[in-house]
Amino acid sequence: MSEAKTTMAPPVYLGLPRKPPQPDMRCDVCRALARERREAAAARDWSRLTDCDVEIGRHPGAHA
Repeated sequence: MSEAKTTMAPPVYLGLPRKPPQPDMRCDVCRALARERREAAAARDWSRLTDCDVEIGRHPGAHA
């Protein structure tokens, strides 16, 4: 019987996290999402905070 040889996988290198998108505070939708993002951060709900970032970033044209 032969022994199975195992090796470690190579290390994973992660880049720096992206900066959160900036809401346009003149927009009602952006203001609501920014408020929800602040509440999520205060509650340490990182999943909801990330969801808010995605929604702000995808908001119609992100006011570009």
